[in-house]
Amino acid sequence: MGEVTGRADGLDAWAHLWRAPGDPPRWVVWTTAGETLVFDVELNVPAPVEDALLPEVVRRMRAAGAPESDGYPGRACA
Repeated sequence: MGEVTGRADGLDAWAHLWRAPGDPPRWVVWTTAGETLVFDVELNVPAPVEDALLPEVVRRMRAAGAPESDGYPGRACA
């Protein structure tokens, strides 16, 4: 029987998103009019989390205390 890795469900690649948020936090949950996204405040863009994984990633982020907002969480675009 082969060794089981933690990557079978693809979530391990996103584990950094639900660690305790820093100060200021890099990753936030952004709820727009039509969807919920993970937003990278440092890069000022939504994180490319696959649609199939997004609900579980957001759930884990919320459980870890990630900030959440319905206002744009990034800085003004140039």
